[in-house]
Amino acid sequence: MNEDQELVAVKRDSSKIYFFIIAIAALLATNIYFYVKFKSSGEKLYTVTLQKESLQSEIDRIEAELDNIKNQNMGANETFQAAELEARHQIEELRTSLENGEITDQQMENAKQQVYQLKTQVSKMKDEVVELRIKNELLAEANSNLKDEVVENRQKTEVIAKERKVLSDKIAKASSIKVSNIHIAAIEEKKNGATEIETKAKRIDKLYINFTIADNPLAEMGKKNVFVRIINPKGNLEANSEDIFYVHGEKLQYSFKQDINFTNNGQEYQMVWDNNGQRFQKGAYTVLLYADNAIMGRSSIVLK
Repeated sequence: MNEDQELVAVKRDSSKIYFFIIAIAALLATNIYFYVKFKSSGEKLYTVTLQKESLQSEIDRIEAELDNIKNQNMGANETFQAAELEARHQIEELRTSLENGEITDQQMENAKQQVYQLKTQVSKMKDEVVELRIKNELLAEANSNLKDEVVENRQKTEVIAKERKVLSDKIAKASSIKVSNIHIAAIEEKKNGATEIETKAKRIDKLYINFTIADNPLAEMGKKNVFVRIINPKGNLEANSEDIFYVHGEKLQYSFKQDINFTNNGQEYQMVWDNNGQRFQKGAYTVLLYADNAIMGRSSIVLK
């Protein structure tokens, strides 16, 4: 091989070397390009994943806070219920959006804005619930104080009423008339119209009840109803079942009654009982007089 042929062969080998160098460089550049591209995509995917997880956690906290608000707001009004439904609808939409396989930067930014707005809305709802609870507590305290005041006033009224009743009873008792002297006489009526005192039961026709009333400046003068109760020797009350009167609210039967005119000047009164036409019995007859819702006096007579 001559010198020219050798020179041509060397040039061909050099060209091949340059070609391989250029090919290797291009391959390296391609590898570097794809490496950088894939690395950037991986970092972006990792960043997006972290952001999605952060938003999901934030949404979970918001939803938990919303549940807490609902539990505290025992008497939720229509406004609260509407706001709660809207908030839960937004939460559902956010969850659906974040669960998509791919999400753009703009979508991610929009999701962040929605989460921020939702946090603000839930925070406002929480403040409203706290304010409502405070108002309810104050109202409950005011109602409790009012109830205590009502109970206290009722107790005072009851005490005053009792004191008035006691005073009224004392006044009524003090103003009721009382006998200062009472005498019972057994009388026999003769055929000629004459009367004389008798002690034997079989001869007696009537009992004369004579009494005087003590002066009492508190007693009201005028007509008085005097009720008489007579107990026979056997201890039985001489009375009809329909003849009823009351003493301090207690129902009593009376033997007979008579009206007198009380003058408050020591006047003497007389009442007559004929035993309803029946024969008198041997033994003691007890006579009790009542007026002004109280007993006036009592006395007895023994018949032979």
